[in-house]
Amino acid sequence: MKSRRISLCAIAALLVGTGGPLHAAEQTPAPVLRERQADNHAAALYQEHCSSCHGAGRLGGQGPALLPENLGRLGKKAAEDIIAQGRAATQMPGFADRLSAEQITALAELVYTPLPSLPDWTLADIEASRAFDAAKAALPNKPVFSADPLNLFVVVESGDHHVTILDGDRFEPIHRFPSRFALHGGPKFSANGRYVFFGSRDGWITKYDLYNLATVAEVRAGINLRNIALSSDGRYVAAANYLPHSLVILDAADLKPLKVIPTTDRAGKATSRVSAVYDARPRGSFIVALKDIPELWEVAYRDDAKPIYRGFVHSYETGMVEGVAEPGKFGARRIALDQPLDDFFFDPDYRHLLGSGRDAGKAVVVHLDVGRPIATIDIPGLPHLGSGITWTWQDRPVMATPNLKEGSLSIIDMKDWSVIKRIETAGPGFFLRSHENTPYAWADVFFGPNKDVMHVIDKGTLEVVATLKPEPGKTFAHAEFTRDGRFVLVSLWENDGAVIVYDASTFEEVKRLPMVKPSGKYNVYNKINLSDGTSH
Repeated sequence: MKSRRISLCAIAALLVGTGGPLHAAEQTPAPVLRERQADNHAAALYQEHCSSCHGAGRLGGQGPALLPENLGRLGKKAAEDIIAQGRAATQMPGFADRLSAEQITALAELVYTPLPSLPDWTLADIEASRAFDAAKAALPNKPVFSADPLNLFVVVESGDHHVTILDGDRFEPIHRFPSRFALHGGPKFSANGRYVFFGSRDGWITKYDLYNLATVAEVRAGINLRNIALSSDGRYVAAANYLPHSLVILDAADLKPLKVIPTTDRAGKATSRVSAVYDARPRGSFIVALKDIPELWEVAYRDDAKPIYRGFVHSYETGMVEGVAEPGKFGARRIALDQPLDDFFFDPDYRHLLGSGRDAGKAVVVHLDVGRPIATIDIPGLPHLGSGITWTWQDRPVMATPNLKEGSLSIIDMKDWSVIKRIETAGPGFFLRSHENTPYAWADVFFGPNKDVMHVIDKGTLEVVATLKPEPGKTFAHAEFTRDGRFVLVSLWENDGAVIVYDASTFEEVKRLPMVKPSGKYNVYNKINLSDGTSH
């Protein structure tokens, strides 16, 4: 495939420009010429030192993809340090002994340069990347350990790209294994808790057998991936891609690609990154938010999904339909919006969706049955709806969401969509967690100078009742409860970090397990039963 296998020399040529030979003194200003020569030099350095692991087109190979979309959270200075010194616990060597500081800076600049055009990743490319181990898929349906398989925690250690399987009763590791680079979006679990599916920034999806502690299948569904969803019937995995602009449907049994759905507008011209995809369990569909197009999609996965009609339909009587229909299964039912959504959250019966866009300062309520927005909610800053939680407060369902830009939590009445209260916090937060068996919600302060504290909020009074600070100056984030709600596990989000276990009633520390920048921790039971206090 031409666009996927484009070489860095070709990329450099595109960056430099095409046409006949240039006489620099006559046709090109000296600063522009120097810049073009620097581009060529960086491309040659990449070809010599990096392409064998990261791919000639920077799309990834043995090593991760080196594109701005994949490296956004790293930063150029950190990238320079990694090029110079290497990366611990990985195969990335240091090049300080072979490259000058100027050459290292040039390479960092190159990998943060966007590709000249969107790369392709076709159904054939996806299939070619797939690995399926039939012998491991046939292993016994019985855990090889004595721990409760429904009270396991899957802990993502992002510092060295590993996953730890943790016994949620004894709080002891059962197994630790290397993961793909930069897992993102939260793992998804099969209905019985045996299998877990991971998605990585590089587009890799891994199916892992928690009973037998073995990888069953892997496939690369895209080049830059946002998140994945698993259908409620356990048959399909949906992958939301930033690059290329597509939604990919996979067979959950062996990760065989079934369909690539280009994310284009109604006219088929503009394309969009996919912001998020989630399973809407009672609806038998995936709900898809598009980052660059003001549309929300509902993609049905049931075999008996009704056809999707474009435009007006005169009659639904047999033989009397006037309209153009598309197959309902894996077809996109489009809901028009005023602006694209970046994140969203379902109400408990999945009839409504609460969504927000970047820098919007408000949220929109979409009625999924009717297929249109019905309300807006003013929420200053940027609510992180994907980490929202629900509970019953004074006999009404409420939803709480942290805020990525303001030090507050918003409590929203899910009957009339009014804001009941804004709870002030020590700074902007990223994650909010609770459990149906606890009166408290735990909210981190992920951004700013108070990133080392965690608030405990009474769900009845809507007041902060405790603020924990185990390690001053170190990021303290992402709480998750045991299946019975008695204990809370929180991350000390540092390379020399830990998972800290707290008593959920007394807020006293029970145990500390050293880990390498533990980010997400996911309890099997809470995830498969959609606990009131966990994310989808």
